[in-house]
Amino acid sequence: MNKSELIAAVAEKSGLTKTDAGNAIDSLIDVIAAALKSDDKVSLVGFGTFSNRTRAARTGRNPKTGKTLTIEASKNPTFKAGKALKDAVK
Repeated sequence: MNKSELIAAVAEKSGLTKTDAGNAIDSLIDVIAAALKSDDKVSLVGFGTFSNRTRAARTGRNPKTGKTLTIEASKNPTFKAGKALKDAVK
């Protein structure tokens, strides 16, 4: 399912127009991204939790030249599915 199919499904299930459903989904994505950017967690009970995972700086190797280089620390968004979602997928 891609984004336009998701918008159509939400519009049909909720009785909203596709435009309103698209705006709602876009707003949800924006709010989650903003929360993660400010290092907050977003917990949707029964669905799951969005959070950041920090990767420490480390050394790596350029496969082309073989030179050693330093890979900077980074924050990566993660999602952990909730119990209700896991049970629904089984």
